[in-house]
Amino acid sequence: MKKKFKTIAPDQPIRLAFLGCGFATRIHSKTLKKFKNVQCYYASRSLERAEQYRTKYKGAGAFDAYEAAIASNEIDVIFIATPPDSHLELCLLAMKAGKHVIIEKPPFFKSSDFDTIMKLQEKTQTQVMIAENYFYKPALKKLRSIIETDVIGDIKFLYFNATKTQKTGDWRDESQMAGGGALFEGGIHWINFVSNLGLNVKSVKGFHPGAPQKMERSIQAAINYEEGAIGTLLYSWEINALINGLRISRIYGTKGSITFESNGIFIFVRGKKWKFTFPGFLDIAGYKGMFRDFFQALRKGEEPTFNLELAKRDLLLIEKIYKW
Repeated sequence: MKKKFKTIAPDQPIRLAFLGCGFATRIHSKTLKKFKNVQCYYASRSLERAEQYRTKYKGAGAFDAYEAAIASNEIDVIFIATPPDSHLELCLLAMKAGKHVIIEKPPFFKSSDFDTIMKLQEKTQTQVMIAENYFYKPALKKLRSIIETDVIGDIKFLYFNATKTQKTGDWRDESQMAGGGALFEGGIHWINFVSNLGLNVKSVKGFHPGAPQKMERSIQAAINYEEGAIGTLLYSWEINALINGLRISRIYGTKGSITFESNGIFIFVRGKKWKFTFPGFLDIAGYKGMFRDFFQALRKGEEPTFNLELAKRDLLLIEKIYKW
């Protein structure tokens, strides 16, 4: 049965308040500046910081507390961009206040938290959307279409290189705030990527280089697909990559292969036909596609393409990978 939610009228602006003024809010504010009929507000524990963001990104207002933004009649959508330990509490608070919610990844500490959210949705008719931009990457869409054409034959192996050097020195190093290590905080993007290529994940298993750690910075995940293919994902925050992130991934089939730059810069197909393509620089990270889908869902009262069931699946897979 198709879910229906409260809508925001097409002739009304979408009034969105960010909770937290950090890196994620900066990235999304830059993207939203390109959208018409969207008004951004900023909430922080420091009114001065919220005002700084409002001024820098030409926002419509600022709040000195998250609760103030949630309670405000001026706001339609709450964007939770705080550390993961506060996501569930703030999401429930916003939903009970009748607000739609967008949550920065990783969404919650446990996959079962989604059940709590979906149950409350039945009462509030509010949307809850997870800001998983990788789902909307042009490269993922292109790879999926190539795989569907059978141009490289039966797929046997998939190799995903997501290694890089990433400094932290913040809440990401605190287990109680972060909830997990590199895979949980950043690698969840790649779990989404490897799960949406048109192949169905059957099982996953994690391997840690060295002794297992609760806050790992490097991990290997083996993916067994129902179609028979085997995938390998390498995710790390401590591997020196060219230009701090230029990496090559490959998909091998019985009639050829696909080589692609992991960020999505280019794709080279060697099969029945050889082809070199650039999937799309203008929205290489998928942010614009994500917000277009979210805002359309808010206007129509329907779930976005990347829904809560898919987001729950991603978190379930990470939970299985973390079972050493």
